[in-house]
Amino acid sequence: MFWTSEGNQKRSRIRDFFNNVLKCGEIPRHVAFIMDGNRRFAKERQQPRAQGHESGFQKLAETLQWCFELGIYEVTVYAFSIENFKRSKEEVDGLMELTKRKVAKLMEEKDKIMEHGVCIRVLGDLTLLPPDTREAVAEVVRFSKNNTKCFLNVCLAYTSRHEIAEAVKLTAEGVELGILEPSDVTETLLDKTLYTNKSPDPDLLIRTSGETRLSDFLLWQTSHTCLIFEKALWPAFSIWDFYHAILCYQWNYTKLKTEKDKTERYKLTKELESLKQSIAHKQIQAQNKETSQVDEHEIEEAIKRKDERQQAFLSFVDERRQQILESRC
Repeated sequence: MFWTSEGNQKRSRIRDFFNNVLKCGEIPRHVAFIMDGNRRFAKERQQPRAQGHESGFQKLAETLQWCFELGIYEVTVYAFSIENFKRSKEEVDGLMELTKRKVAKLMEEKDKIMEHGVCIRVLGDLTLLPPDTREAVAEVVRFSKNNTKCFLNVCLAYTSRHEIAEAVKLTAEGVELGILEPSDVTETLLDKTLYTNKSPDPDLLIRTSGETRLSDFLLWQTSHTCLIFEKALWPAFSIWDFYHAILCYQWNYTKLKTEKDKTERYKLTKELESLKQSIAHKQIQAQNKETSQVDEHEIEEAIKRKDERQQAFLSFVDERRQQILESRC
């Protein structure tokens, strides 16, 4: 549809009004999107599949603008699943080529990205991508990595089960190398070993196309996330669909936060109990006793040593992933 400048100004005023109304409530810090429906969108319009994916990328740019206007400064999108490699070679090659073109477009907008402080992260197993795609992705990640105002996380060659399995492998390697002790491996440490370790868990996840499943996306991170399944195909996703999702999040915010806080307290309590048991067990073994008392000073020292080991391990993980990224440039 053709819009006059007057029409654009009117739309902008309407959006400003609704944004200001929504800002009276809680606004999610981090929103995730499963951008589903590109192929069906193209099929309905008798277009090539590639055109559907192109329309999907255009919708992403528009949606990011909506998020920015509303004060949502972190967005994670499911761009390409590992499962998608099972599609036809023609479609996979087309998606990789489209990814390279869009990354090249981002590089043309480099000054604006730096001006707005946008950090672009690509999350997934980059070793599965074609070399030229890996190189293009690595370039945009490198130049924006120090920006801290806004964050766009693109899940590429990603599934959640693969992510969790890789985190477990890394922690096992950390124990084998002596960086960690077996008792250091906790839910908190695994959380920090995931691809998403630099981001808070999503407050809101939106999936389009009417499908009511997560398709192996952020399974670990969304246990206390508001899940919204919109019927619109992704390229047809409208700002009214977006506002509907924000309102649903606000309606459920208090309950979600209460449950999340309760779970976090329980997790920390259980991890502290496990640490005390580990200290007591070591004392029993060292002193050949049946029981042992653990005082507060010993707990504090054990926590300090554990934190040091875990920090050394996380540095090891960051270095490993940085090597993978740099090797593609």
